[in-house]
Amino acid sequence: MMPRQEPGEPYKRISVEEAKEMIDGGNASVIDVRQPDEWSSGHVQGAIHIPVDDISARVSELPQDGDLLFICAAGARSGLACEFAAAMGVSADRLYNIEQGTPVWIEKGLPTESN
Repeated sequence: MMPRQEPGEPYKRISVEEAKEMIDGGNASVIDVRQPDEWSSGHVQGAIHIPVDDISARVSELPQDGDLLFICAAGARSGLACEFAAAMGVSADRLYNIEQGTPVWIEKGLPTESN
């Protein structure tokens, strides 16, 4: 697994496959930061839904332990969510941005649910 970090970003970038490995390892939670209509059309199985604009207000709802894997549709909002979480005091070591986004996760047949 090769997480990448860009200078100045308080998080690491990972692929959907790397995310799946981390989830299977049992010490990672997925946070989906898309809008409710996007969420209901399909999301990572077991993900927590907190829209990006609510992250700062709802930072206490983030799991206290393990890695936090943020996902959106294409990696932009999830990167922003990582930055908000870091600004609210979440350790950068725990922050990951799933760069490819939910559509790629679903396309690759990884565990998905919808509601």
